[in-house]
This record gives sequence, structure tokens and C-alpha cells, in this order.
Amino acid sequence: MSFNCMVKTTLVAGLLSTSLDVNVVQAQERNTGPMGDKPNVVLMLADNLGFGDLSVYNGGTRGGIRTPNIDKLASEGMRFTQFLVEPGCTPSRAGLMTGQYSIRSGLSLIIPPGAGGGLQPDDVTLGKTFKSVGYNTTYIGKWHLGPGPQSQPQNQGFDQWLMGFKGSTDGVLYAASMRTAEAPEALQRALEVQLVEARSPGGAAQPIRLYDRKYRQQIEADIAGAAASYIEEQARTDDPFFLMVGWTRPHFPNDPHEDFVGSSGAGKYGDSVVELDARTGRVLDAIDAAGIRDNTIVIWLSDNGATVRSTATDEIHQGDNGPFRGELGDAYEGSIRTAGMIRWPGRIEGSVSNGMISVHDFLPTLAGFIGARIPDDRPIDGVDQGDWLLGNQGHSNREHLLSFVGDRLVAVRWRQFRIYPIEFLNSNTNPSIGGYLGSTRELAAFPRVFNIEADPKEMVDVLVSEGNAWLMAPYMQLIAAYKATLVDHPNPPGGNMTRY
Repeated sequence: MSFNCMVKTTLVAGLLSTSLDVNVVQAQERNTGPMGDKPNVVLMLADNLGFGDLSVYNGGTRGGIRTPNIDKLASEGMRFTQFLVEPGCTPSRAGLMTGQYSIRSGLSLIIPPGAGGGLQPDDVTLGKTFKSVGYNTTYIGKWHLGPGPQSQPQNQGFDQWLMGFKGSTDGVLYAASMRTAEAPEALQRALEVQLVEARSPGGAAQPIRLYDRKYRQQIEADIAGAAASYIEEQARTDDPFFLMVGWTRPHFPNDPHEDFVGSSGAGKYGDSVVELDARTGRVLDAIDAAGIRDNTIVIWLSDNGATVRSTATDEIHQGDNGPFRGELGDAYEGSIRTAGMIRWPGRIEGSVSNGMISVHDFLPTLAGFIGARIPDDRPIDGVDQGDWLLGNQGHSNREHLLSFVGDRLVAVRWRQFRIYPIEFLNSNTNPSIGGYLGSTRELAAFPRVFNIEADPKEMVDVLVSEGNAWLMAPYMQLIAAYKATLVDHPNPPGGNMTRY
């Protein structure tokens, strides 16, 4: 049977029940939120925290790595056990902000030091979506969606950007390395990581201090303090607010605040997770103290799975992706399946769900909650999950996800099946590294197929051995549907650091 014939098969079309167009219409037809007053929204985003790093996910098996504040938050809302992201910091953040696959913004690879690119003025972001219906909007912490002014939060729908920095926390390691290597002084100055702020839209964020190895120990406390102050201040006004907090932990190097050194008994990484929980607790306490708990949606997510091998030498194998293989940067389950939860008192019941939800779904879902429109002039890959979250239906509206690294489609998830057109490999270096520092290998003719529910380690290829070659039909249909969107909306060039 030819490719075109297969992808047009009526049976396959019936199997793929989720329609992006339908979800776009549903979001646009919600003219008001589920409550009379628009809810406040606080969205917290951890940096490279694995599926098995929180005690609510690992059942306490990691000893002293206890996360009581996040655990309590999870018990008060819906905790996701199948929350899916993209294979890197920049890609996941782009997907969260725009509701689109990151490749549609040219952001499907982590933005490295010295590189340009980023969100553009015509991108529609969470910040712009909330601003369109009268919200006060503030971003605090890590951004990593482009260094230029046009890409920064204050020019992407947020009223201000506090305690920010343009790249990634491993930048605090550069100074010592460059001095040792006797790098040119101009390069050393150019690659210093500055903490920046922008108190109003327009222009570029301005430096306020150096983000160095010493300040690495203090930054999370200051981010939490800025968030708590903003919540207290905004609660005294009549305007609803959207606050997004970009935590820096547990991205390496995980030098914890002195109050948390040795707190986990499980090394720097464990201490960092314990600190992250405490800082989260401060933000949650601020919501309670301000008396706005009942009308505030709290979302807590990780942007990626943990870096297991490709991290600082003294943190190798400290991050835990639970029962799943892979790590940040590849497209295996451990890279893209991580922790996520949402609380909305009186609206979202306390529960644990294995329904599929992706980082892209929050833009259309939150737009539905607050009565905002989402754009109809571009593909939106997120789906509106409002009815599922609010208990109006018993199932998620998502059943598939595509994954990209650079300009390459590297994985397709459909229901419980993981389908890979390439393989990801660890290096033969010492120590062996993988994920975003690993390599890939082409396959002969057919993709690898795994049943993630029966085989969470993805060890047994079931394409032929269990009679699953029929999966090539939905696999190719999903790819064809995505490629059809590129006719009118071609992607900009994808990220690339190895092919020139």
C-alpha cells in the first residue's frame, strides 16, 4: 500500500480522535472563565527536574530528598503522571509560551552562549494572552528564550521581568574555565552572566548584578522573595494577575544555599531539590497570606527530565527520571516525561491522572479559563484540556505528541506507543555521556516501537514481534498531518550546532 493511500485511510482518520481545529474553536468560544471573576494564575517552572526527584512521585524511595510543600500542592489538585514536554530547556519553554511545537519558532534546540534567535514580535505568548484580557503580568527568573530585547519577557506580554538572566545556570561555571584557558578578556566580559531586570515593557532588560558561582547559592531565595512580594502587592489591587516563576533548580551546578547544605543526605543535587521545595513553599504561603487562595490557579511543572550523565562531574546519576530511560536532550521517555500538577480550589478536584497532557496545552487551556482568544492565523499544537481538568469529562483531549531536536523529527508518541525514526546513543567517553551531549544513529528501514505502559524502560521493540506493524498507519498519518501545516506555515531554520 502506498504512503498516500495509508494516510488517507478512513480507519486511521477515525483512530486519531483529537482535532487541533476543534480545540481551537472550543477555546475561542469560551467568552468567560469558569468563575464569575477571572482567576489569578501562578505558574512555577522547575529547571531539569526528573520524574523521580519529588517524594510525591517516588514514594519516598530517595530517603532525605523530601518535598513536603510540593507534595501537599499535588494532593490539593490534579497531579499528572503523563505530563510530556520537549527535549530541552529552550524547546519546552517555547512550547509552553506559544502553544506550538518549538520547531515552529526555530527554537527546537537549546540556545547556547553567544547564539542569537529567540521569540519574535509576532509570536503570541502566554504573557500576551493574559494581557489581552486585562491581567497584570510579571515574569521572575530564568527565561532562556532568546537574548535580544525583542525576545525578552517585557516585550513578550509581561509588564516586567525581575531577577532574570538570558541563558542557563551553567554559565556561572564559565568564568573560572575561561580564566584557566586564558580566553581573550573581551570574550570573558561578553560571556559573563548578568542578572537583569526590566521594570516596564519596551527596550532591553538592564544588568543589576553578576550571576556568579557565589550568587548561585542565593538566587533561589531571591526569586522566591520577589515572587512573594509581588503576590502581596498585587493582592491589594482589583486586577487579576498572571505570575510566572522560572526557578533555576535543580539545573547544575547545584550549589545550595547554606541553610540546605547536607539537608538531603543525598549530595548537592538532593540538597538543591529540598531547597526548591522550600522556595516553592514560600510562594504558596504568600498566596495563602494574601487571602487569594480560592481564586488562584497554581501550576507547578518541570521543563524537562533530569540530566543524568551530561551534567557536572560531581552530580552524575543524581538526577532521577523514575522508571524511564533517557535524559534531557534525547527524545526517550525520561527526557520528555516529568513532574506536573495544577490546583484550583473548588474547581479542580484532588486526583492523580495518567491522562496525556503536554506543555503545549497550557496556552489554549488557560485561554479558555480566562476568556481569551488564541490565534487562528497559525497552527496551534496545544489542545484545550479545560473540560478534563474541571471534571466535565473523564479523559484527556490529547493522544499524541511529536518530538523534535533541531530540524529533525525524532519521536512520535501515539497513545501508549513510542515510535522512533532514529536511535539515541551514549558516548564512548569516560565518563560516558548522553542526552544533549550524546549522538544519534540512523535505522535501516523501519522505526523502533515500544509499548511504554508494558515496557517503561523501552527495551523490547514490538513493531514486528507482537504484530504491531499496523502502527505504521497512524504514525505516518500523524507525520503527514504535521507536514501539511508547513505548506502555509513553513518553519524557520531549526537550531544546529553540529552540521555546517
